[in-house]
Amino acid sequence: MNSDRGIMSLSKRTSSWSVEEVLEWIQEQHPMHMNTLHKSIIKHDIAGRALLRLKEHHLELFGLEDEEQQQKVLQDLLLLKVQEEICELGDICSDCFPP
Repeated sequence: MNSDRGIMSLSKRTSSWSVEEVLEWIQEQHPMHMNTLHKSIIKHDIAGRALLRLKEHHLELFGLEDEEQQQKVLQDLLLLKVQEEICELGDICSDCFPP
């Protein structure tokens, strides 16, 4: 397991990532799939907000056909979604209960 998992996402919300930052995340988390996913991410302009919405069928269309590998990527996407939700909840709480 990669000990750097999630470090990039802590500095900036996933939903505001550029296409280049999405590619960086793929390279960090799933380097063995970089060649498969790189062209599709660029072609379909997959920035952070779109990354968070990817589903199994999208990964398959992008060329990642192995179901086990899809599940690994989807698990990491779920972690990004949870981090995004936590940030949003933090914003809501700070808006409702200012210091």
